[in-house]
Amino acid sequence: MHNQHYLNSVYCGQVAQRYGLETAMDKTRVDKKLYLSDMGLEGDQCADQRYHGGLERALHQYPLEHYAYWRKKYGTDNPWQAPGMGENLSSEGMTEDTVCLGDRYQWGEAIIEVSQPRSPCFKLNKRWGIDKFSVEMQALSLCGWLYRVIQPGVVSVNQPLVLLKRVPDAMTVREVCEIFFADPLNKEGLLTLKKQSKLSSSWMAKVILRLETNEVENWSFRLLGHA
Repeated sequence: MHNQHYLNSVYCGQVAQRYGLETAMDKTRVDKKLYLSDMGLEGDQCADQRYHGGLERALHQYPLEHYAYWRKKYGTDNPWQAPGMGENLSSEGMTEDTVCLGDRYQWGEAIIEVSQPRSPCFKLNKRWGIDKFSVEMQALSLCGWLYRVIQPGVVSVNQPLVLLKRVPDAMTVREVCEIFFADPLNKEGLLTLKKQSKLSSSWMAKVILRLETNEVENWSFRLLGHA
């Protein structure tokens, strides 16, 4: 387990009309120092605060390695490069297989903690011009992950993420995805997720509701933009 990772890039974006919708997905590289508050990076906006951003979704990190997979699958008509998934943090050497729920990192003056995988949405389909791209991303668990901010502070791309703490019996981001997305009514899996104290409150509420009702919430609008 590596305990220190340097980022490739840090990105921030403003809400704008792009791809036929209002989004802050198009982000720009920022090399200067930035203040990271509990709601996210200084200068970074969020178009739909019901589904994006907030205290438990303050930052999105996406592995740079995944772009090679998408390029191989879909060809070179699209520029398969960061920050094409709307990520704030771009990295190599950190993936869903090596990063765990609850991992806590020192980043400059700030401390951040992995709160959940990223939930792919229909805006990615619009961004890339590929029907059901979000569905495939979810099925493959190539989602990236989100952070909550434990301690705000000044950060920069030149400062590494230093792993401070990993919870006992930690689940990787991929393991969380494979229960939550791929086997969403597996009672044993859901009970395992229910024990994850670092899982975001929104995901935990869905886990509990599935256990109570034996039903999965409707994913159609999130993934496809319609019922």
